[in-house]
Amino acid sequence: MGQRVLSVRHGDEPLDDRATAWLENAGYTVDTRRPFGGEALGVPGDDLAATIIYGGLYNVYETDRHPFLQEEYRWIDACLTAGIKVLGICQGAQMIAHHHGAWAGARKREIFEFGYYQITPTETAGDFLDRPLIVCQAHFHTFDLPAGAVRLAANDNYANQAFRMDETVYGLQFHPEVTEPGFRRWQVQKAGVYGRPGVQDRAEQDRLLAQHDSVQGAWFEGFLDRFIGRPA
Repeated sequence: MGQRVLSVRHGDEPLDDRATAWLENAGYTVDTRRPFGGEALGVPGDDLAATIIYGGLYNVYETDRHPFLQEEYRWIDACLTAGIKVLGICQGAQMIAHHHGAWAGARKREIFEFGYYQITPTETAGDFLDRPLIVCQAHFHTFDLPAGAVRLAANDNYANQAFRMDETVYGLQFHPEVTEPGFRRWQVQKAGVYGRPGVQDRAEQDRLLAQHDSVQGAWFEGFLDRFIGRPA
């Protein structure tokens, strides 16, 4: 098993997310790449244990407008072919679904999940999630379930909150990787979305963050333990 995990980023934010912290504490080398800035992703070698495709502001279908997305789709396909574990978060999950031929984008009736919202395990969730969980969200795009995928979590706003393909690919619409400092940055960066349908006000976000952030974090670390595991 390799000891490198390649993280595909869509912004220049600090690397203070839970996934990076867990990987480093577990003993992995975190290789951060930003294709939107011109960085190539290479090819998956024997040293690669997994890849994480993070969230972002790019429409996953606009490859003509954002040619770097083609590099990311090439990388996703290469990892899938090589049997490398792939975790897609928000935009990353949408990209995995789109790569497998499913629709991804904004619905006609907008519901903007920005804050902390409950998700519920499906009957096919298995050990992915065994009870409802309040999780960080920041999206109004979604996706259809790809052919062959297993739906793992849902809520009343969006049916597809998490899915699995075989045992090597997971897509999460929500953001369990986001820490309190990261969400505080979003509250400033996304100030223009307050008031849109579905968005929690800042007081509600603060209340729910204080109540559920640590529980979300513990669940996510457990998920990474099961999915990626520790390097040899």
